[in-house]
Amino acid sequence: MTAPAGGITVAVFDDHQLFREGLAEILGTIPGVRVVAEGDSGTAAVRVAEELRPAVVVIDVQMPGPPAQETVQRIRAASPSTRVVVVTMHDDAELMVDLITAGASAYLVKNADRVELTAAVRSVVRPDDLVFLAVSRATIHQLGRRPPPTAELLTEREAQVLQALSRARSTAEMSIEFRISQGTVKRHLTNVYRKLGAVSRMDAVRRAEHLGLLSPRVPPGRPHAGLPMPPGVSDRRASR
Repeated sequence: MTAPAGGITVAVFDDHQLFREGLAEILGTIPGVRVVAEGDSGTAAVRVAEELRPAVVVIDVQMPGPPAQETVQRIRAASPSTRVVVVTMHDDAELMVDLITAGASAYLVKNADRVELTAAVRSVVRPDDLVFLAVSRATIHQLGRRPPPTAELLTEREAQVLQALSRARSTAEMSIEFRISQGTVKRHLTNVYRKLGAVSRMDAVRRAEHLGLLSPRVPPGRPHAGLPMPPGVSDRRASR
C-alpha cells in the first residue's frame, strides 16, 4: 500500500471529548498517519472535509448536526477522495448497511482495538476501494435478513416527523411544531431513515411515497377544513 504524499491525513469527530482525544492520540502514534483536525459535530466534519480534504474522516454516528447517513454523503460530496470511517457503539446490521450504502468505507464498533483501527485507516485509502468491518459475528449473520419497511415499523411520532419531512420542514421547524428538542427530532429522523433504508431526506420521502406512508398533500391555498388558520390570517371561505 502506498500512503498519500506527506502521510495519511486524518480528521476525527466525536462529541465525547475524551473518546475523541483518545482516538486522535492513537491515530497520531501510527507511522505515516497525521491528525489534522478534530471536532464534535457532523457539520464540522463536512466543513473540514471541504476545506482540508483529509484522506480519512473518522466520525461517530450520534453527534450534533445532520443524521449520520447525511453526514457521510455530504463529506463524500465535499471531498470525493476522502474516505469515511465510522466508529460507533451501535453493533447494528441495518445501520452498518445504511452507512456503507451512503458512502462510508469502514464501520467499527467502539470495542475495536488499536490494531483494528489502524487496519481500517490503512485499508480504506487503498485504490481498490475496500470496505473494512469490525463488528460482531451476530451482526454479520443479520445481513440479508432485513424485513421490508412498513407503516407498522414507525412510531406515531416518527410518522409525524416523516409527514413534516415531506413538507420540507426543517429540524428547527419540527422542534417548534412538535414541542420537542432539535436533538429529539434528529433522533426520530435517524430512526425513520434506518427503518425506511433511506440515506437522506429526499430518499426517505421518496421511499415513503412508494410505500404509501404519506398523507395526500393539500393544494396550496386550500387548508384542511377544521384546521386553525395561522395567526394573522383570516379565513374568508365562509364569506365567499
